[in-house]
Amino acid sequence: MKQLTLIRHAKSSWDNPQLSDFERPLNARGLRDLPTMAERVRAKELIPDHLLYSSALRTSLTARELAAALDLPESHCLAVPEMYEACWETLLNLLQGQPDSRTHLMLVGHNPGIAELAACLCGTAPQHFPTSCVQHLILNVLSWSELAESCGTSQWFDYPKLHK
Repeated sequence: MKQLTLIRHAKSSWDNPQLSDFERPLNARGLRDLPTMAERVRAKELIPDHLLYSSALRTSLTARELAAALDLPESHCLAVPEMYEACWETLLNLLQGQPDSRTHLMLVGHNPGIAELAACLCGTAPQHFPTSCVQHLILNVLSWSELAESCGTSQWFDYPKLHK
């Protein structure tokens, strides 16, 4: 069995029109929600072997906060440029190429790719996947290369507005 934790980046800012989409930082709500969600992930003991994240600024900032909250060594956190605006198929291919020595991976990425990947792996319709959302899956595979549609079961789905 493999485990996969999918996280959408924290809420980002559109305040500076001079910045490209790739360069957008987190906004005040994102900065407020992120530590709370990181603590919830820690409380659930969802500590991955490795954290893979899009190299966009908002996902990098989200990943760094999570890594710090989970005491992940920097060597276990990897920016993956291909994850920026990746479709679910690209994310699936990335996962299928992971070494089997890794039993639990965490991806920090963007919609719609993250939500559609979760739907594919769970064999469900895509659901609303807001910013700072976390979905943890148990995957009924022994090797990452075996990942396929409906091989997973959602174990936990959470986001900040569920607690307001």
